[in-house]
Amino acid sequence: MLSSHTTRLLGAALAASVLLAACGGGGDSSQDPAAVANRARRNPSTPATTTPATTTASTGKIFYGVNGHFQQGGAYASSSTQTQLAQLQDLGMTIYRSDVSSKAAATALAQIATTMAAGGVTVYPVLLISPQEYSSETASYNAGYALGQQVASAMHASYYEVGNELEADTLAGNYDGTFPTDYVNSKFMIARGAIRGMIDGIKSVDTQGKIVMGAGTWLHWGFDQMLAQGTQPDGTAGHPVVSWDVTAWHWYNDYDDIQNICGGSGCYNVLSKLQAFGKPIWLTEYGVRPWTATDSQAAAYLTGNTMMAEYASVASTYNLQSIQMYELYDDPAGTYGLLQSDGTTKKPQYASVKSFIASHPK
Repeated sequence: MLSSHTTRLLGAALAASVLLAACGGGGDSSQDPAAVANRARRNPSTPATTTPATTTASTGKIFYGVNGHFQQGGAYASSSTQTQLAQLQDLGMTIYRSDVSSKAAATALAQIATTMAAGGVTVYPVLLISPQEYSSETASYNAGYALGQQVASAMHASYYEVGNELEADTLAGNYDGTFPTDYVNSKFMIARGAIRGMIDGIKSVDTQGKIVMGAGTWLHWGFDQMLAQGTQPDGTAGHPVVSWDVTAWHWYNDYDDIQNICGGSGCYNVLSKLQAFGKPIWLTEYGVRPWTATDSQAAAYLTGNTMMAEYASVASTYNLQSIQMYELYDDPAGTYGLLQSDGTTKKPQYASVKSFIASHPK
């Protein structure tokens, strides 16, 4: 899992944990009553730089992709870039998402991205920041600006994802996140500051790279709606409006069917809600919680009718442009990988996903 500063603590409540995670399961909904109910009825275990910036753009298709964690070490450090590129090519994946939280990490990722681009794989950064560590929107804006500027100075990427599930730490409690009143006003403002800062910092260096709105999860689109409208949880309007190019989201098996999901506030088609923002949609994380399934069960679920098969079949309907599995290798935070933590041993998920991509070209 991607972590802003520390490794994510699995099993923590959604509202308390998501800020610590960037890739890696999104927010754990184990304490959300609606999500618990969904998991009970649908579960795989039951049937069903100071140097010139490096240009890191790649061309080609980006529908099938995967997450990685270069700055966190493990198999991502012990496996060479060429090895990982060969694995992605074998799988048929053409976009690779990786966390960065410093200039040094972005500089290292830029070198990896250049190699990957030559092999037809687009590597892009998700910028990790913990807004709630700051005391005000101005302070979080300044921190976000510095990080955005550092990352864009190190790598002229095709895409920059600004934050990861930042909305979850602004929730007022166990709410779906569909309404403005589901959020704490002061926390929302601080998160908004960090997002605005990252975007402005990136644009101060790179005006061409597209902004991917840091993915939300579950039913938390109320957060993005306030950003887009210049509104706040306290009901006031006329605040800074945030613009972006791609709307990102995270979805895991314990959330159930993305087109038909029920929370405490009602039942929704999440893709339809996201489509209303008028931007292409990316699922920058999707996968199966390792504690809910065996590897064989996860392999079947990943390619089944509520994940890859569904996403591929409705992509044109919702302008779903890219789906990025979590993740390439197992890591200490969870065995989500297509390969084990040695970086070489393929799990059943690998063959299943490879076969699906080959038979469903996008």
